[in-house]
Amino acid sequence: MKVAVSIPDDLFESGEQVSKRLGVSRSRLYATALAEYVAKNRGRKVTERLNVIYGAVDSRLPAAVRRLQRKSLSPEPW
Repeated sequence: MKVAVSIPDDLFESGEQVSKRLGVSRSRLYATALAEYVAKNRGRKVTERLNVIYGAVDSRLPAAVRRLQRKSLSPEPW
């Protein structure tokens, strides 16, 4: 699909340099960049939803359980 977009001149020039250096077309560069941006932000949405779900629940262990966990670990010299 063909689209027309407006971007700042300096960003366009940087894109031109990168596409030449990588040996890919401008279209391929922009499509790849957009795909990476979309994938990154799709994951962000999932993280935001999980933060809402788990942020409402107190997930701390009871003090007695924490003490038992500490006791079960042998001291290790670092």
